[in-house]
Amino acid sequence: MIRALGMMSGTSLDGVDAAVIDTDGTRIGGFGRTAFRAYSDNEAAALHAALGSWQDSPCLPEAAQLVEACHADLARGFPEADLIGFHGQTLAHDPRGRGTHQAGSGAALAQATGRPVVWDFRSEDVRRGGEGAPLVPFFHWACAEWAVGQGHLPPAPVAFLNLGGVGNISWVDPRAASPQAPDACLAFDTGPANAPINDLMRRRLHKTRDDNGALAAAGVADAEVIARFLRHPYFSRPAPKSLDRDQFASLLSEVRDLDDADAAATLAGAVVASVRAALAWLPMPPARMLVCGGGRHNRTIMGGLADALPMPVDPVEACGLDGDMLEAQAFGWLAVRVLRGLPVSGPTTTGVPEPVCGGRISHPRVFVG
Repeated sequence: MIRALGMMSGTSLDGVDAAVIDTDGTRIGGFGRTAFRAYSDNEAAALHAALGSWQDSPCLPEAAQLVEACHADLARGFPEADLIGFHGQTLAHDPRGRGTHQAGSGAALAQATGRPVVWDFRSEDVRRGGEGAPLVPFFHWACAEWAVGQGHLPPAPVAFLNLGGVGNISWVDPRAASPQAPDACLAFDTGPANAPINDLMRRRLHKTRDDNGALAAAGVADAEVIARFLRHPYFSRPAPKSLDRDQFASLLSEVRDLDDADAAATLAGAVVASVRAALAWLPMPPARMLVCGGGRHNRTIMGGLADALPMPVDPVEACGLDGDMLEAQAFGWLAVRVLRGLPVSGPTTTGVPEPVCGGRISHPRVFVG
């Protein structure tokens, strides 16, 4: 087993998650310490300003240095980790066009922390014809296998629903021999999740999120807006498929004439509707829907999912996992897979023709005086 530190800064742009995991790159041996570093208002504003930027953007150096400094600051508090998995900050994702872009250099982070860093997980998948996302499904398979072994889950297919800035779902069967087996996983982005709600709160009320879904709970969702939303061609595309954070930015325009509560309720309702629509692409109904990411704290979304879906809906804590840190843990686990030459994505998760071991490994330079 290798002790790895996974680090994740998601499309919600609230801060950096860090989590230690012990793994051989297939099985989970145990979970270690976790921590969160929030972005300051100025840091979050700088990253928001850089959204949509590619490698040639003049604002990229500032954003990249910010991402590297914040991650290095947090990583120094985990001296027990032998290896770091660094996702970077996604600024643009266009797999059928310019590719995918995560700001931050793993080489710079390796030098700052004195430890090897695995990074740039998505680019090779995109180069080989995949969507480059989502990348957590293989880890979700490992989590399901671990939970079965701990007695938290029965040995049957389950689904992990991650509600970050964008939503993604992983249907996994822990009975499969490995995560890359053809019958082990199916994954894809379900639609927008927290990003439109957070953007609404920021623009209208100067807040970062709708705490507990309280504002949405006070409103009434506009059914016509949600019906138009579901007519977007994305929902008729077969899986696997992926989204950029702002691919549904027009949703904010759709709710511009609604008051704050009704607008929040409508955006929350759109999340629920997109997840319900996603069930049509799954190989078979999962025994349980396990929700992770910040969206599971939104009681309006969670209540809507419980009402709309035909299976039990629970936060992942119900099976012994940490829903706030699951993505960070995933990139620690994926880092060990890259180190061992194991695939991190495949045809049923990103649509890449063959399983791919993406990622780059950077070692700290040693200077001899």
